[in-house]
Amino acid sequence: MKKINVLLLFSFFLFFFPFSSFPVRIEPAFWWTGMKNSELQLLVHGKNIGNAEVKLNYAGVQLNRIVKVENPNYLFLYLKIGKEAQPGQLNLTFIDGKKQFIQPFELKARASSKGAQGFNPSDVLYLIMPDRFANGDTSNDNWEDVAVNRDEPFARHGGDLAGINQHLDYIGDLGVTTIWLNPVLENKMPQGSYHGYAITDFYQVDQRLGSNDDYFRLIENIHNKGMKVVMDMIYNHCGSRHWWMEDLPTADWLNHPNGFVPTTHNLYTVMDVHAPQSEIDGMVNGWFVPEMPDLNQRNPLLATYLIQNSIWWIEQARIDGIRHDTHPYADFDFLAQWCKTVKNEYPEFNIVGESWYLHSAPLAWWQQNSKLNEHPSNLQTVMDFNWMNACDQAFNIHSTENNPLKRIYEVLAQDFIYPDLNNILIFLDNHDTSRFAKEGESGLNRFKQAIALLLTTRGIPQLYYGTEILLSGEKSDGDGNLRKDFPGGWKEDADNAFTKEGRTDRQNEAWNYLQTLLQWRKTNKAVAEGKLLHYAPGYDSECYVYARIAGDSKVVVIVNGSEKEQILHPQQYAEIIGTSSEGKDVVSGKTVSLKKEITVSGKGVYVLELKN
Repeated sequence: MKKINVLLLFSFFLFFFPFSSFPVRIEPAFWWTGMKNSELQLLVHGKNIGNAEVKLNYAGVQLNRIVKVENPNYLFLYLKIGKEAQPGQLNLTFIDGKKQFIQPFELKARASSKGAQGFNPSDVLYLIMPDRFANGDTSNDNWEDVAVNRDEPFARHGGDLAGINQHLDYIGDLGVTTIWLNPVLENKMPQGSYHGYAITDFYQVDQRLGSNDDYFRLIENIHNKGMKVVMDMIYNHCGSRHWWMEDLPTADWLNHPNGFVPTTHNLYTVMDVHAPQSEIDGMVNGWFVPEMPDLNQRNPLLATYLIQNSIWWIEQARIDGIRHDTHPYADFDFLAQWCKTVKNEYPEFNIVGESWYLHSAPLAWWQQNSKLNEHPSNLQTVMDFNWMNACDQAFNIHSTENNPLKRIYEVLAQDFIYPDLNNILIFLDNHDTSRFAKEGESGLNRFKQAIALLLTTRGIPQLYYGTEILLSGEKSDGDGNLRKDFPGGWKEDADNAFTKEGRTDRQNEAWNYLQTLLQWRKTNKAVAEGKLLHYAPGYDSECYVYARIAGDSKVVVIVNGSEKEQILHPQQYAEIIGTSSEGKDVVSGKTVSLKKEITVSGKGVYVLELKN
């Protein structure tokens, strides 16, 4: 009797679990009912799973089609999830001859929590590289053969989600409204994995930063503190250690699948009306580096996989926006479809694309509804590297240029080319550029002028972590120098710049100045949504004068580009001053009369709220 039972048990397992790779990998691992797009693609990976037939029986859900590819270890299943489908567990039955197994798949109810709010000019983004901000959990520092080494700029330093979570009050007190994190997904690379841009699993947070649940809880905490979250995504490439690299689904899953062929980085080819196709292909299809294989989004299976991946993170993590890395390097039609699909599902959501152009025209070409581009990009927001470059030159500490602020004026004077002035991300620096603060700099005039401009001109401002404490670093000294650890983020740090006591007097002056403007900005309608009117510097002074106006709310900003004191005559600016008799400087609280000459100190700045 015992022998018969053992035999029956053995036959049962042989019948239901015949495939050597069981359990199979299914991505996404779960989905939701009630989505506007009722079709769901499932990527199924397992040994010879392509030989199997698939069945399911679940009310409101249909298996519309099964796509088999040349690699027998993959199946792509297309499910239609009807409006009547209820949350629950459906069973996918895989059948190979007389053998079969059942794989459960969960359908969840859609989230009712905060999130997917988008971001706009009323927000200020605070960019954090998680590995370099704070180490809140030392138990997750090391993984296999990659260990933390803070003495090596290109190594892991141990910052994590727990460290960010522990300093949310610091970020909130500063006054920013939105936290943008550099990539948090798995980067299981042998070296250089700290920055996050070589993803090896699109559905898992890197365990050295924490778990998926840690990420979800962090976002919930951020929302509970009245802030938003932007997630950094990369769909141009993956990491060379991605799990599928050992077993690609199709021969065209990658561009140049036989190995590294570098991109030309010639970003203008994608919009160049004179460019032959070979030039476009050389830019779009090339790899960034040998460790980052270039994904072929023209493959419809991969395109759907990537689009669904972003939807999964929005719905599950409740992120409010996406910053998309290397936007022009991916296939244009894919990008347009991706942005459209996300917007259809989440109308308030916002995606900003990294488009590294130092001129206005190509940036405007990429923005949705551009008259320059006959093919809709559907990209709501672009990153204004042109404005950043103008600020870098205008505030160059070694410059002897007369009237340097005219560079900034001339960039903004070309705004006629943009279809949407509100959705332009502006910044002084980020993780890929030299930091705005310079080593050995003593005064704060340059810092204060630039911050005032950043937080009061058109667009959506972004700050880079450490700007508030004057962290410096030059790109010429290596990327690691741009991505220094925030002092105080590690228990062994000698200084703790998260506290007033741990900062120098100069750092506190910079921090307080920035905090004052950030907290004020939250309540000012003019800088969040007002029209911009400006005057060309150099007419009779080297001051750049502009106003933001929204109804009765009016702010006038005066920036002196000269080392010399400047005298301004209010009548010259009558159009923006109107009937106002005085303005209150937001930072100092000083009242400035608008009925007599205005004296502006050398390299001085006023941010004036006007009063009648």
